[in-house]
Amino acid sequence: MKIAVVGTGYVGLVSGTCFAETGNHVTCVDINKEKVEQMKRGEIPIYEPHLDTMFERNINQGRLTFTTDLEEGIKDAKVICLALPTPPDGDGAADLRFILEVADQLGHLIKEYKVVVNKSTVPVGTAEKVHAAIAKNCKSEFDVVSNPEFLREGFAVDDFMKPDRVVIGTRSEKAKKIMTDLYAPFVRQGNPVYYMDERSAELTKYAANAFLATKISFMNEIANLCERTGANVDMVRIGLGADSRIGKRFLFAGIGYGGSCFPKDVQALAKTSSDYHYDFKILKSVMAVNQLQHQTIVDKIKKHFHNDIRNKKFALWGLAFKPDTDDIREAPALHIIDQLKKEGAVISAFDPQAMKNVQKSIGDSIHYGTDEYDVLKNADALIIATEWSLFRNPDFEKMISLMKSKTIFDGRNLYDLNQMKELDFSYYSVGRETVLRNKE
Repeated sequence: MKIAVVGTGYVGLVSGTCFAETGNHVTCVDINKEKVEQMKRGEIPIYEPHLDTMFERNINQGRLTFTTDLEEGIKDAKVICLALPTPPDGDGAADLRFILEVADQLGHLIKEYKVVVNKSTVPVGTAEKVHAAIAKNCKSEFDVVSNPEFLREGFAVDDFMKPDRVVIGTRSEKAKKIMTDLYAPFVRQGNPVYYMDERSAELTKYAANAFLATKISFMNEIANLCERTGANVDMVRIGLGADSRIGKRFLFAGIGYGGSCFPKDVQALAKTSSDYHYDFKILKSVMAVNQLQHQTIVDKIKKHFHNDIRNKKFALWGLAFKPDTDDIREAPALHIIDQLKKEGAVISAFDPQAMKNVQKSIGDSIHYGTDEYDVLKNADALIIATEWSLFRNPDFEKMISLMKSKTIFDGRNLYDLNQMKELDFSYYSVGRETVLRNKE
């Protein structure tokens, strides 16, 4: 099957590459000329584990091509996937400008039956808006399908190739047949495909992300209560996660969620609720808790240093919003950096993948280290903001030799409390006992 994918961000590039991997001929369309030329050279513009090998293989075998020309990209395609950004407006609503602009262009270009697939995360009713925008100038038959993605950054390739489920929103039997054929290679082991109406499919995506964000915020509230009661959030998590009705995932306490999905999707669902005159109280609490959770580690830092961190040097491990990605959108680390800089602190950061993106965002207002130990030189404290695997078992003796003070603020609960006591660190984590050095 010939497929066009419009937009080459995380969703578009992963989708296009994985569709090509199963034998389809995929043309990825993007208005960014520099990015398209980069991809034509076989250079992948994002970091996603295992994507680079698949990307290179399908380019070399001629199944994955790139263009800035929308007309060229969709010419022979039976399916057109829209994987365009839907950033939040000032009021939290998803901005559909990019999607509707492309839909308007498609109305002039579609000359024979095609299935237009919304893979972007969009509010309820967007499929109808896209259909109307295309139909305004289109004389050919077409269908608009809602097919939300459920990809986790860092695991996106596996999630696409072996999906927990595929959700397809359409009331067209013709479109349903094409989508069934498209996804057949991905569900051979019996993974379910759920067919529903377009609006239900659109809401399913938002509901899934909002529920996961709710689990995170709930667990962070439990962690904050643990700190006040003397309980250990790790023990609570184990007991809670053993309940099959709840499950083990998304119960790890930390410094809040970030990324390209949870923050904007929760906002957008809350805005949709407001538009339909429904006060979704839980979502408001989820967002409020998350914002406060970003601040908790900063408050601990300031309290430890008696509210004076001017010229204190902080080593920061982790900049991406989660490990195994270079995505820094809504990353808690950026909030920490911003707050500490306002207080006059000096920051030296290291992240295996995200430093270039942070440098593009905030410039050289912080120092970027060559490795995790480089940033520790003469540091008054270490802050851990992202749970990359290489941070989990460091050389503590080397750390001690480099740091000015044996102090760690761990926003991801990477280390064992007893080990921290034995090494005589001052160690602050989330929802657990604070360990203080003997002299403190």
